Amino acid sequence: MRQTVVSLTVFLMLTSASIPARAALDADAISSAAGAAATTAADGVVRIGWSRDDVAVQVDGMPFRPQAGLGSWAAFKETPEGAMVMGDTVVFQDEVDAAMDAAFEGGLEITALHNHFFYDDPKVYFMHIGGRGAAVELARGVKAMWDAVKDVRRANAVPAKRFGGRIPEYGVLDIAEIGRIIGVQCTINNGVAKASVPREGTMNGTTVGGSMGLSSWAAFSGSDDLAAMDGDIIMTADEVQSTLKRLRKAGVHIVALHNHMIGDEPAFFFTHFWATGPAAELARAFKAAVEVAAE
Repeated sequence: MRQTVVSLTVFLMLTSASIPARAALDADAISSAAGAAATTAADGVVRIGWSRDDVAVQVDGMPFRPQAGLGSWAAFKETPEGAMVMGDTVVFQDEVDAAMDAAFEGGLEITALHNHFFYDDPKVYFMHIGGRGAAVELARGVKAMWDAVKDVRRANAVPAKRFGGRIPEYGVLDIAEIGRIIGVQCTINNGVAKASVPREGTMNGTTVGGSMGLSSWAAFSGSDDLAAMDGDIIMTADEVQSTLKRLRKAGVHIVALHNHMIGDEPAFFFTHFWATGPAAELARAFKAAVEVAAE
């Protein structure tokens, strides 16, 4: 018995010795690719950061220093496939489109978009990211996203107060046409047309559906020629990235990405959006995104 144990121990030692150890993440290479100083934590995680001191922010009337919560960061951890990254980027409202588009182009995922404060001026949002692959490629993706944000501020030092373009005026909306495009019956209330596409799941073991809030919906305000569309699309985790990309491809602004529930199965996420344009074009953009989410 003792000889068997000794032989097994020797075998394991020889086997492990024959497997080359994976090299730790190269902090210098990540720093160079990201254009930001990198530090390595005791557990081998490499972190980079960028403090948003380029725009003066007040929270609840108080001048807010970046060190209190206006820091963009990304952390890289070694994985069997190479590396994973997660992080958070501080964005003002007019930076979100550019940051999100650059993140997708750089191979990153958007995992959340939300606020951290009340009564902030200008309004501050936080775009959380993720990704898997080669560490240097991920770092380049982070750099591209941060560069896109900086480009917006170089063009206009003060964050914008609206998206721009013509402001829709309330008029006549063809709810039959909007409903036909989306494939559901459209309703109208006080001049606002609304279309809803329900889904089904469970919450704490109980089956729930559209009447409990599990639905994608869009509201159209204005006229057929120029309308505003806002709404919400429900997605499972593996549908989020493709849905966001489809909305952005159609020029729709993503204004939030978060969850609404706890104990749901599967776990659902919701993206809120805003866009202006001809009502029929907006309806087609919504329909295409909902179809991606339901694939």
